[in-house]
Amino acid sequence: MRGLWISTAALALAGCASTYDTVESAPVAPAIPAVTQSMPEQMASMDPGDSILFWNDARRSAAFRDMEGLFPGLEVAPANPVRELPRSADVLPAELQAQIRDYMAETHAAGLMVLKDGKVMFEDYGLGLAPTDRWTSFSVAKSFTSTLLGAAIADGKIAGVDTPVTEIVPALAGTAYDGVTVGQVATMTSGVAWNEDYTDPDSDVAKMLAIAPVAGESQAVTYARTLKREAPAGTKWVYKTLETNLLGLIVEQATGKSLAAYAAEKIVEPAGFEGGLFWMQDLTGGNIGGCCLSLRLSDYARMGQFALEGGKGVVPDGWFATAGSPLVDFAPEAPGFGYGYQWWTYPGATYGAQGIFGQAITIVPEERLVVAVVSNWETATSRTNRDGFRTLVGKLVAALDD
Repeated sequence: MRGLWISTAALALAGCASTYDTVESAPVAPAIPAVTQSMPEQMASMDPGDSILFWNDARRSAAFRDMEGLFPGLEVAPANPVRELPRSADVLPAELQAQIRDYMAETHAAGLMVLKDGKVMFEDYGLGLAPTDRWTSFSVAKSFTSTLLGAAIADGKIAGVDTPVTEIVPALAGTAYDGVTVGQVATMTSGVAWNEDYTDPDSDVAKMLAIAPVAGESQAVTYARTLKREAPAGTKWVYKTLETNLLGLIVEQATGKSLAAYAAEKIVEPAGFEGGLFWMQDLTGGNIGGCCLSLRLSDYARMGQFALEGGKGVVPDGWFATAGSPLVDFAPEAPGFGYGYQWWTYPGATYGAQGIFGQAITIVPEERLVVAVVSNWETATSRTNRDGFRTLVGKLVAALDD
Protein backbone atom coordinates (compact mmCIF):
# COMPACT_ATOMS: atom_id res chain seq x y z
CA MET A 1 0.00 0.00 0.00
CA ARG A 2 1.12 3.49 -0.34
CA GLY A 3 -1.85 5.81 0.39
CA LEU A 4 -2.64 6.00 4.08
CA TRP A 5 -6.13 7.17 4.97
CA ILE A 6 -7.26 5.97 8.38
CA SER A 7 -10.29 7.34 10.24
CA THR A 8 -11.12 7.38 13.92
CA ALA A 9 -13.90 4.85 13.42
CA ALA A 10 -13.95 1.98 15.89
CA LEU A 11 -11.68 -0.84 14.78
CA ALA A 12 -12.40 -4.47 15.49
CA LEU A 13 -9.50 -6.53 16.75
CA ALA A 14 -8.91 -8.93 13.90
CA GLY A 15 -7.45 -11.70 16.04
CA CYS A 16 -4.95 -12.57 18.70
CA ALA A 17 -2.36 -15.28 19.04
CA SER A 18 -3.69 -18.18 21.04
CA THR A 19 -1.98 -19.90 23.92
CA TYR A 20 -1.53 -23.66 24.16
CA ASP A 21 -2.95 -25.88 26.87
CA THR A 22 -0.65 -28.69 27.86
CA VAL A 23 -1.37 -32.11 29.28
CA GLU A 24 0.95 -34.44 31.12
CA SER A 25 3.56 -36.03 28.83
CA ALA A 26 2.29 -34.08 25.82
CA PRO A 27 4.94 -32.28 23.74
CA VAL A 28 5.31 -28.61 24.52
CA ALA A 29 4.12 -26.43 21.65
CA PRO A 30 6.40 -23.63 20.54
CA ALA A 31 5.83 -20.22 22.06
CA ILE A 32 3.89 -17.67 20.04
CA PRO A 33 4.53 -13.98 20.68
CA ALA A 34 1.56 -12.15 22.13
CA VAL A 35 -0.54 -9.91 19.88
CA THR A 36 -2.26 -6.82 21.29
CA GLN A 37 -4.30 -3.95 19.96
CA SER A 38 -2.45 -0.65 19.55
CA MET A 39 -4.32 2.65 19.31
CA PRO A 40 -2.70 6.11 19.03
CA GLU A 41 -3.65 8.82 21.47
CA GLN A 42 -4.45 11.09 18.53
CA MET A 43 -5.16 9.69 15.09
CA ALA A 44 -3.47 11.01 11.97
CA SER A 45 -5.69 12.92 9.58
CA MET A 46 -7.66 11.03 6.94
CA ASP A 47 -7.97 14.12 4.75
CA PRO A 48 -7.05 13.00 1.18
CA GLY A 49 -5.04 16.19 0.78
CA ASP A 50 -2.97 15.24 3.81
CA SER A 51 -1.79 11.79 2.73
CA ILE A 52 1.62 10.62 3.90
CA LEU A 53 2.51 10.44 0.20
CA PHE A 54 2.54 14.24 0.11
CA TRP A 55 4.09 15.08 3.48
CA ASN A 56 7.35 17.00 3.63
CA ASP A 57 10.67 15.33 4.41
CA ALA A 58 10.79 16.13 8.12
CA ARG A 59 7.20 15.03 8.72
CA ARG A 60 7.77 11.75 6.87
CA SER A 61 10.99 11.04 8.75
CA ALA A 62 9.21 11.43 12.08
CA ALA A 63 6.23 9.34 10.94
CA PHE A 64 8.27 6.50 9.46
CA ARG A 65 9.76 5.73 12.88
CA ASP A 66 6.46 6.06 14.77
CA MET A 67 3.55 4.74 12.69
CA GLU A 68 2.04 3.16 15.80
CA GLY A 69 1.80 6.65 17.26
CA LEU A 70 -0.32 7.78 14.31
CA PHE A 71 -2.41 4.82 13.19
CA PRO A 72 -4.20 1.85 14.77
CA GLY A 73 -2.77 -1.62 14.38
CA LEU A 74 -1.73 -4.84 16.05
CA GLU A 75 1.44 -5.14 18.07
CA VAL A 76 3.39 -8.42 18.05
CA ALA A 77 5.85 -9.10 20.87
CA PRO A 78 9.46 -10.14 20.14
CA ALA A 79 10.40 -13.78 19.60
CA ASN A 80 11.45 -16.06 22.39
CA PRO A 81 14.26 -16.80 21.81
CA VAL A 82 15.65 -14.03 19.63
CA ARG A 83 17.87 -15.15 16.77
CA GLU A 84 21.34 -13.80 17.39
CA LEU A 85 23.14 -12.07 14.54
CA PRO A 86 26.82 -12.45 15.40
CA ARG A 87 29.45 -10.16 13.98
CA SER A 88 31.41 -11.63 11.11
CA ALA A 89 35.14 -12.03 11.52
CA ASP A 90 35.46 -10.88 7.91
CA VAL A 91 35.51 -7.15 7.22
CA LEU A 92 34.36 -5.38 4.07
CA PRO A 93 37.07 -3.36 2.30
CA ALA A 94 37.29 0.20 3.65
CA GLU A 95 36.60 1.63 0.19
CA LEU A 96 33.36 -0.37 -0.09
CA GLN A 97 32.27 0.67 3.39
CA ALA A 98 32.80 4.28 2.34
CA GLN A 99 30.73 3.72 -0.82
CA ILE A 100 27.90 2.25 1.27
CA ARG A 101 27.92 5.25 3.58
CA ASP A 102 28.00 7.62 0.60
CA TYR A 103 24.94 5.85 -0.83
CA MET A 104 23.19 6.11 2.53
CA ALA A 105 23.86 9.85 2.74
CA GLU A 106 22.83 10.49 -0.87
CA THR A 107 19.54 8.59 -0.54
CA HIS A 108 18.61 9.58 3.02
CA ALA A 109 18.93 6.04 4.31
CA ALA A 110 18.10 5.51 7.97
CA GLY A 111 19.88 2.18 8.19
CA LEU A 112 21.63 -0.48 6.14
CA MET A 113 22.69 -3.98 7.20
CA VAL A 114 24.60 -6.70 5.37
CA LEU A 115 24.44 -10.36 6.44
CA LYS A 116 26.75 -13.03 5.05
CA ASP A 117 25.99 -16.57 6.26
CA GLY A 118 23.75 -15.02 8.91
CA LYS A 119 26.56 -12.86 10.32
CA VAL A 120 26.71 -9.06 10.28
CA MET A 121 29.37 -7.71 7.92
CA PHE A 122 28.12 -4.14 7.91
CA GLU A 123 25.64 -2.11 9.96
CA ASP A 124 25.19 1.62 10.06
CA TYR A 125 22.45 4.16 10.73
CA GLY A 126 21.39 7.66 9.70
CA LEU A 127 18.60 10.19 10.23
CA GLY A 128 18.94 9.67 13.99
CA LEU A 129 17.69 6.06 13.84
CA ALA A 130 19.01 3.73 16.54
CA PRO A 131 19.33 -0.08 16.35
CA THR A 132 16.38 -0.44 18.74
CA ASP A 133 14.11 1.89 16.72
CA ARG A 134 11.58 0.70 14.15
CA TRP A 135 10.99 1.99 10.63
CA THR A 136 7.96 1.49 8.42
CA SER A 137 8.11 -0.95 5.52
CA PHE A 138 5.57 0.22 2.94
CA SER A 139 5.45 -2.53 0.31
CA VAL A 140 8.16 -4.67 1.84
CA ALA A 141 5.11 -5.93 3.78
CA LYS A 142 3.88 -7.58 0.57
CA SER A 143 6.59 -10.21 0.83
CA PHE A 144 5.55 -10.92 4.44
CA THR A 145 1.97 -11.45 3.28
CA SER A 146 3.22 -13.78 0.54
CA THR A 147 5.08 -15.79 3.18
CA LEU A 148 1.87 -16.11 5.19
CA LEU A 149 0.15 -17.36 2.05
CA GLY A 150 2.80 -20.08 1.83
CA ALA A 151 2.28 -20.91 5.51
CA ALA A 152 -1.49 -21.20 5.01
CA ILE A 153 -0.90 -23.62 2.13
CA ALA A 154 1.55 -25.64 4.24
CA ASP A 155 -1.03 -25.73 7.06
CA GLY A 156 -3.69 -27.03 4.68
CA LYS A 157 -5.84 -23.93 5.15
CA ILE A 158 -5.57 -23.09 1.43
CA ALA A 159 -5.49 -25.94 -1.09
CA GLY A 160 -3.01 -24.18 -3.37
CA VAL A 161 -2.39 -21.22 -5.63
CA ASP A 162 -4.89 -22.50 -8.21
CA THR A 163 -7.77 -22.08 -5.76
CA PRO A 164 -10.37 -19.54 -6.98
CA VAL A 165 -10.40 -16.53 -4.67
CA THR A 166 -14.19 -16.72 -4.42
CA GLU A 167 -13.91 -20.10 -2.68
CA ILE A 168 -12.16 -18.37 0.22
CA VAL A 169 -13.76 -14.91 0.01
CA PRO A 170 -17.29 -15.44 -1.37
CA ALA A 171 -17.90 -11.68 -1.19
CA LEU A 172 -15.67 -11.33 -4.29
CA ALA A 173 -18.26 -13.18 -6.40
CA GLY A 174 -19.72 -10.80 -8.96
CA THR A 175 -16.72 -8.46 -8.80
CA ALA A 176 -13.90 -8.17 -11.31
CA TYR A 177 -12.12 -10.84 -9.25
CA ASP A 178 -14.69 -13.52 -10.05
CA GLY A 179 -12.79 -16.29 -11.87
CA VAL A 180 -9.36 -15.17 -10.60
CA THR A 181 -7.12 -17.59 -8.69
CA VAL A 182 -5.09 -17.04 -5.55
CA GLY A 183 -1.90 -17.38 -7.61
CA GLN A 184 -3.04 -14.73 -10.10
CA VAL A 185 -3.67 -12.33 -7.23
CA ALA A 186 -0.26 -13.22 -5.75
CA THR A 187 1.49 -12.47 -9.07
CA MET A 188 -0.73 -9.43 -9.77
CA THR A 189 -1.96 -10.91 -13.05
CA SER A 190 -5.68 -10.75 -12.31
CA GLY A 191 -6.42 -8.65 -15.40
CA VAL A 192 -8.23 -6.06 -13.26
CA ALA A 193 -7.63 -2.41 -14.24
CA TRP A 194 -5.75 -0.31 -11.67
CA ASN A 195 -3.89 2.99 -11.21
CA GLU A 196 -0.93 2.93 -8.77
CA ASP A 197 0.27 6.50 -9.38
CA TYR A 198 1.68 7.79 -6.07
CA THR A 199 1.69 11.38 -7.29
CA ASP A 200 -2.04 11.42 -8.17
CA PRO A 201 -4.51 11.97 -5.30
CA ASP A 202 -7.23 10.55 -7.56
CA SER A 203 -5.42 7.24 -8.24
CA ASP A 204 -6.79 3.93 -7.00
CA VAL A 205 -3.89 3.49 -4.58
CA ALA A 206 -4.61 6.88 -3.03
CA LYS A 207 -8.35 6.27 -2.70
CA MET A 208 -8.66 2.60 -1.75
CA LEU A 209 -8.38 3.05 2.02
CA ALA A 210 -10.51 6.18 2.00
CA ILE A 211 -13.58 4.35 0.72
CA ALA A 212 -16.42 4.37 3.24
CA PRO A 213 -16.50 1.09 5.16
CA VAL A 214 -19.47 -1.22 4.69
CA ALA A 215 -20.66 -3.10 7.75
CA GLY A 216 -19.54 -6.70 7.76
CA GLU A 217 -17.31 -6.32 4.69
CA SER A 218 -13.58 -5.86 4.29
CA GLN A 219 -12.57 -2.49 2.91
CA ALA A 220 -10.52 -4.33 0.27
CA VAL A 221 -13.67 -6.04 -1.02
CA THR A 222 -15.63 -2.77 -0.95
CA TYR A 223 -13.03 -1.13 -3.18
CA ALA A 224 -12.76 -4.21 -5.40
CA ARG A 225 -16.46 -3.75 -6.22
CA THR A 226 -15.59 -0.47 -7.96
CA LEU A 227 -13.05 -2.04 -10.34
CA LYS A 228 -13.40 -3.44 -13.85
CA ARG A 229 -11.52 -6.08 -15.83
CA GLU A 230 -9.21 -4.98 -18.66
CA ALA A 231 -7.68 -8.34 -19.65
CA PRO A 232 -8.31 -12.06 -19.15
CA ALA A 233 -6.99 -13.36 -15.84
CA GLY A 234 -3.40 -14.50 -16.09
CA THR A 235 -2.53 -12.50 -19.21
CA LYS A 236 -1.46 -9.05 -17.99
CA TRP A 237 0.73 -7.88 -15.10
CA VAL A 238 -0.12 -4.59 -13.38
CA TYR A 239 1.25 -3.65 -9.97
CA LYS A 240 -1.72 -3.33 -7.60
CA THR A 241 -1.46 -2.86 -3.85
CA LEU A 242 -5.13 -3.75 -3.49
CA GLU A 243 -4.29 -7.27 -4.64
CA THR A 244 -1.95 -7.76 -1.70
CA ASN A 245 -4.64 -6.38 0.59
CA LEU A 246 -6.97 -9.00 -0.91
CA LEU A 247 -4.27 -11.64 -0.48
CA GLY A 248 -4.05 -10.68 3.19
CA LEU A 249 -7.82 -11.02 3.49
CA ILE A 250 -7.62 -14.45 1.84
CA VAL A 251 -5.07 -15.55 4.45
CA GLU A 252 -7.15 -14.10 7.29
CA GLN A 253 -10.33 -15.79 6.07
CA ALA A 254 -8.61 -19.13 5.50
CA THR A 255 -6.78 -19.23 8.84
CA GLY A 256 -9.29 -17.42 11.03
CA LYS A 257 -6.47 -15.20 12.31
CA SER A 258 -5.34 -11.66 11.70
CA LEU A 259 -2.19 -11.29 9.59
CA ALA A 260 -0.39 -10.04 12.70
CA ALA A 261 -1.41 -13.07 14.77
CA TYR A 262 -0.45 -15.46 11.98
CA ALA A 263 2.84 -13.61 11.48
CA ALA A 264 3.56 -13.96 15.20
CA GLU A 265 3.43 -17.72 14.77
CA LYS A 266 4.86 -18.12 11.27
CA ILE A 267 7.44 -15.31 10.93
CA VAL A 268 8.27 -13.45 14.14
CA GLU A 269 8.91 -16.56 16.26
CA PRO A 270 10.69 -18.84 13.75
CA ALA A 271 12.75 -15.96 12.31
CA GLY A 272 13.67 -14.83 15.83
CA PHE A 273 12.66 -11.15 15.58
CA GLU A 274 14.27 -9.04 18.27
CA GLY A 275 11.84 -6.12 18.20
CA GLY A 276 8.55 -7.77 17.28
CA LEU A 277 6.49 -5.80 14.82
CA PHE A 278 3.56 -3.42 14.42
CA TRP A 279 1.08 -4.02 11.58
CA MET A 280 -1.40 -1.31 10.67
CA GLN A 281 -5.14 -1.91 10.29
CA ASP A 282 -7.64 -0.49 7.83
CA LEU A 283 -11.04 1.02 8.66
CA THR A 284 -12.61 -2.40 9.12
CA GLY A 285 -9.95 -3.73 11.46
CA GLY A 286 -8.10 -5.97 9.03
CA ASN A 287 -4.33 -5.76 8.76
CA ILE A 288 -3.26 -4.03 5.55
CA GLY A 289 -1.61 -6.85 3.62
CA GLY A 290 0.14 -4.58 1.13
CA CYS A 291 1.77 -2.20 3.55
CA CYS A 292 2.70 -0.82 6.84
CA LEU A 293 4.74 -3.11 8.99
CA SER A 294 7.08 -1.37 11.43
CA LEU A 295 10.16 -3.26 12.57
CA ARG A 296 13.83 -2.89 13.39
CA LEU A 297 16.46 -2.88 10.66
CA SER A 298 17.90 -6.08 12.16
CA ASP A 299 14.49 -7.74 11.79
CA TYR A 300 14.27 -6.74 8.14
CA ALA A 301 17.57 -8.61 7.83
CA ARG A 302 16.26 -11.55 9.87
CA MET A 303 13.31 -11.81 7.49
CA GLY A 304 15.71 -11.97 4.56
CA GLN A 305 17.76 -14.65 6.32
CA PHE A 306 14.59 -16.63 7.08
CA ALA A 307 13.69 -16.59 3.37
CA LEU A 308 17.27 -17.41 2.36
CA GLU A 309 17.19 -20.48 4.59
CA GLY A 310 13.89 -21.63 3.09
CA GLY A 311 11.45 -21.11 5.97
CA LYS A 312 11.66 -24.81 6.87
CA GLY A 313 8.63 -26.06 8.75
CA VAL A 314 6.63 -22.90 7.98
CA VAL A 315 6.13 -22.84 4.20
CA PRO A 316 6.12 -25.70 1.67
CA ASP A 317 9.53 -26.98 0.61
CA GLY A 318 10.87 -24.79 -2.18
CA TRP A 319 8.34 -22.02 -1.52
CA PHE A 320 10.85 -19.17 -1.55
CA ALA A 321 12.63 -20.58 -4.59
CA THR A 322 9.31 -20.37 -6.45
CA ALA A 323 8.00 -17.18 -4.85
CA GLY A 324 11.32 -15.45 -5.60
CA SER A 325 11.48 -16.59 -9.22
CA PRO A 326 10.24 -14.61 -12.25
CA LEU A 327 6.76 -16.09 -12.58
CA VAL A 328 6.14 -12.89 -14.52
CA ASP A 329 9.09 -12.09 -16.83
CA PHE A 330 9.61 -8.42 -17.70
CA ALA A 331 11.82 -9.18 -20.73
CA PRO A 332 12.41 -7.93 -23.38
CA GLU A 333 11.69 -4.48 -21.89
CA ALA A 334 13.66 -5.32 -18.72
CA PRO A 335 15.83 -8.43 -19.23
CA GLY A 336 16.54 -10.33 -16.05
CA PHE A 337 13.78 -8.63 -14.06
CA GLY A 338 10.41 -10.04 -13.10
CA TYR A 339 7.87 -10.68 -10.37
CA GLY A 340 7.04 -13.77 -8.32
CA TYR A 341 4.62 -14.25 -5.45
CA GLN A 342 4.94 -10.71 -4.08
CA TRP A 343 8.74 -10.71 -4.46
CA TRP A 344 10.64 -8.76 -7.13
CA THR A 345 13.19 -10.73 -9.10
CA TYR A 346 16.49 -9.38 -10.40
CA PRO A 347 19.27 -10.59 -12.70
CA GLY A 348 21.46 -13.36 -11.37
CA ALA A 349 18.80 -15.37 -9.48
CA THR A 350 18.56 -12.57 -6.93
CA TYR A 351 15.21 -11.52 -5.47
CA GLY A 352 13.86 -9.13 -2.90
CA ALA A 353 11.18 -7.06 -1.25
CA GLN A 354 10.93 -3.34 -1.91
CA GLY A 355 8.76 -0.43 -0.87
CA ILE A 356 8.39 3.23 -1.67
CA PHE A 357 10.66 5.85 -0.12
CA GLY A 358 13.56 3.38 -0.18
CA GLN A 359 12.81 0.28 1.87
CA ALA A 360 14.27 -3.03 0.65
CA ILE A 361 15.45 -6.53 1.50
CA THR A 362 17.62 -8.11 -1.22
CA ILE A 363 18.57 -11.80 -1.11
CA VAL A 364 21.44 -13.30 -3.11
CA PRO A 365 21.09 -17.07 -2.54
CA GLU A 366 24.28 -18.04 -4.37
CA GLU A 367 26.33 -15.84 -2.04
CA ARG A 368 24.21 -16.55 1.08
CA LEU A 369 23.89 -12.76 1.28
CA VAL A 370 21.12 -10.52 2.65
CA VAL A 371 21.12 -6.74 2.37
CA ALA A 372 18.44 -4.66 4.13
CA VAL A 373 17.93 -0.92 3.92
CA VAL A 374 15.36 1.56 5.25
CA SER A 375 15.16 5.12 3.98
CA ASN A 376 13.27 8.36 3.51
CA TRP A 377 13.83 9.18 -0.14
CA GLU A 378 12.85 12.64 -1.33
CA THR A 379 10.25 11.04 -3.63
CA ALA A 380 8.16 7.89 -3.27
CA THR A 381 9.90 6.23 -6.21
CA SER A 382 13.33 6.77 -7.72
CA ARG A 383 14.86 4.63 -10.44
CA THR A 384 18.23 6.25 -9.74
CA ASN A 385 18.14 5.30 -6.06
CA ARG A 386 16.82 1.80 -6.73
CA ASP A 387 19.46 1.17 -9.41
CA GLY A 388 22.07 2.54 -7.03
CA PHE A 389 21.07 0.00 -4.40
CA ARG A 390 21.31 -2.88 -6.86
CA THR A 391 24.72 -1.61 -7.94
CA LEU A 392 25.79 -1.57 -4.30
CA VAL A 393 24.62 -5.17 -3.87
CA GLY A 394 26.63 -6.06 -6.97
CA LYS A 395 29.74 -4.50 -5.44
CA LEU A 396 29.17 -6.52 -2.28
CA VAL A 397 28.94 -9.72 -4.30
CA ALA A 398 32.13 -8.84 -6.20
CA ALA A 399 33.98 -8.08 -2.97
CA LEU A 400 32.90 -11.37 -1.41
CA ASP A 401 33.99 -13.27 -4.50
CA ASP A 402 37.52 -11.82 -4.38
